[in-house]
This record gives sequence, C-alpha cells and structure tokens, in this order.
Amino acid sequence: MSYSSIPYMQIRGGSSKGIYFNKKDLPKDIKLRDEIILSIVGRDSRQIDGLGGANPLTSKVAIVSSSSKENCDIDFLFVQVVVGENRVDTSPNCGNILAGVGVFAIENNLIDTKDETTNIRVNMINSNNICELIMSTPNKKLTYSGDAKIDGVEGTSAPIICNYMDVAGSVCGSLFPTGNKKDLIDGINITCIDNGMPVVLIDAKEFGKTGHESCEELSNDTVFREKLENIRLKAGPLMNLGDVSKKVVPKMSLISPAINGGNINTRTFIPHNCHASIGVLGAVSVASACLFEECVTSNICNIEEGLNKKISVEHPSGEFSVELTCENVNDVLKIKKAGLLRTARLISKGEAYPHSEIFDK
Repeated sequence: MSYSSIPYMQIRGGSSKGIYFNKKDLPKDIKLRDEIILSIVGRDSRQIDGLGGANPLTSKVAIVSSSSKENCDIDFLFVQVVVGENRVDTSPNCGNILAGVGVFAIENNLIDTKDETTNIRVNMINSNNICELIMSTPNKKLTYSGDAKIDGVEGTSAPIICNYMDVAGSVCGSLFPTGNKKDLIDGINITCIDNGMPVVLIDAKEFGKTGHESCEELSNDTVFREKLENIRLKAGPLMNLGDVSKKVVPKMSLISPAINGGNINTRTFIPHNCHASIGVLGAVSVASACLFEECVTSNICNIEEGLNKKISVEHPSGEFSVELTCENVNDVLKIKKAGLLRTARLISKGEAYPHSEIFDK
C-alpha cells in the first residue's frame, strides 16, 4: 500500500486542535505509523515543516475507525506529538480531541445521523473506556452553528455533550493510585488522582506561588519547574506509571482559591509548560479530588452535598464546568459519570504528504 499522501482532517476539538486520520489510511506497523505522524505534524520545536502549531495544544492526532466493540460505534486512539522531542506519546487520553471525533465520524460517513441529535459511543483505546458524545444533527445534518460557548475559544458553536462512563482509574488502575488521598514528596503535600487523566495536585502556596500567575511567568521560572519535574518523576512510579521521564503524564496541577465565582483555580503543566487552559479529563480529575475531604483540595474549595455535583474549575482562559454523577457504595463515594460541554469545528481537509525518505529506512 502506498503512503505517498494520506487523507486527513484538521478539527478544533474543544480548546485544542488536531489532525484526524482514518485508521485504514495509516499503516498497521506502529513504528511506521508514528514516523508518518511525526513527519506530517512536525518533528522539531517550531514544526515549520509540518501541520503542527509548535504548541502541545496544536500538536495532537486522532486515529479513528468503526469500533471493534459491540457496545461502541467508534474506536479512537489519541496520539500526542511531543513538541521538539521527535516522538509521540499514546499513554494519555485527550478529552478535547475526543470532542472532534464525532465530527470526523459523521463527516466521513462512519455514523448514520439521527433527527435533532445523534449519540455516538466512543471506545477510548488509550484507556479502554467509553465516552458518549451527543451531537447536534437537525434534519440528520451535522451543524457547527449554535449558542454554546467554551472558554479558550472565540465565538459560539453547536454544543457537544461528552458523558464519560466509569473512567476512575482508567490509566493508573484506581482513582487514588498510591492508595492515599494525600502523599508527601520532597516535603510537598500532593494528591495523586486518576479520573480519566493522571494528575498530581499541589497547593500553589507550597511553592510560594499564588496560583494566579500567568502561564509565561510559571513556564519561565526554571527553579520552580525543576522542583515540579522532580516531584512528577517521583510520583510516576507511585501512580503505577513507571518511568515517566518520556511521558506527558502525570499532568501537574497547581491549585488555589477561585477568584471568579468558581470552586477552584488551576495552573496545569503538560508536562513542563503551563497550559493556556486545562484539559478536559484533567479538569475531571481536579473536580473529582474536590469531593474528598482528605485531598489537598480540602482547604481550597467547598462543595455542596448531594450525589450530583457541578464543579467549576477556573484556569488561565476562563473556567470549565464538570458535572459529576456519584453513588454511595457501602458508605464509599463512587463517581459513575462525568458530563462536560465541548464544541468542535472542521477547519480543513485534504491530503498530507509525509517525507518520502521514511520508507527508505
């Protein structure tokens, strides 16, 4: 099979942007597949020779196909191109790019649309979990127009409801993978949590920060970043992730009191530079920690009682609301579903051309 050119779509999913491929258009050999992805997106920090935008939020890839699971419609593999390191990472999920999977599936006739709304059950291959996407399809036609607005994206679009089912411990094996709701590393109190995304939460005051600094200020503070990375490297094995020196997880999140009417404020790192907003599943993990008094979030946010919780997570670009559906099982709180609002838009489609020398190796 020739791979001289490969069909693609560029889609904004949530507050990220990625290149979407149909699995059948890529080689089965994983090494060759990843080389093609790196060639198309860009290998160096500028990505001047690829479609990437020299930023982790715009260097993402989705590989999509009809699902091999009976209870799912679509299979989705997320691939993060690690900017400037000439490698990819498939260990995390990405909820923002997932929001665009429904767009790709409908635009490529992988899904039959329904009147008004179309429900798509997506098998997230990275973690073997399921997310239900509810797409706006009036008269069985996909629409991008609507009144839904998400922070970090200009204008309004058609809403996409993302319902994540039972994602607790999807990457690390349990919601609190260390067995504790609070741990101590290098004299710093942390909470390690995985509700769809492995995250290490730290009160910003532990580093002498307010938690409301700009992304540029935090990313340029080399002493602070070195301390943060040391904690991340030590937290990785404790979270059942092994050596994380070449992984983008766990994500590190500084937390502080909200100042704009939300429940908690964040500054998240992916993994070394400060995120301009916050990832979808990263927000779910932060919100989930807020439900437990023993976590480092306990002195920062107060959550109303009840089994259905709506938690507003503030970030540099605004806020992200997470709805958590819980149940009590033998007096233990279990999170069953996380619901979120996203939007997506098809930006371009065409043929991508990988470097020919890849096939000479």
